[in-house]
Amino acid sequence: MLTFRHDALDLDEDEIKRAMSLIDSMAADDLSGYRDHYREALEEVIEAKREGQELPEPATKEDNGTGGVVDLMEALAASVQRAKESRGETGEDATVHEMKPRKKTAAKKTAKKAPAKKAATKKAAAKKSASRKPRSA
Repeated sequence: MLTFRHDALDLDEDEIKRAMSLIDSMAADDLSGYRDHYREALEEVIEAKREGQELPEPATKEDNGTGGVVDLMEALAASVQRAKESRGETGEDATVHEMKPRKKTAAKKTAKKAPAKKAATKKAAAKKSASRKPRSA
């Protein structure tokens, strides 16, 4: 019986059984259909070095049919092209029509408020204090 204990987790017996069932369903019983290509290539290199022979050429993308970098923009362009073809589009550019300018609506005018008088009084007060001479004691 497998038990799992952790201070932050509280798993009941049913959750553990479901997790084990999922793991069992995903596990492969027969691994004979799989090959470790990296290990095979590494063994070839080791054997060639051991016997003093020339090292084998590295496998290319065409040799093993896997790997390679996918150009996402190229894949997207090809996908768009296939979609256009399936819809029967010719692939010609869209026609461009000149747009008429929108009618201008009359802007609402708001009444301008008179500037606040407090700012003017502060400036006047500043001028008065600057023109005073300090009293001598």
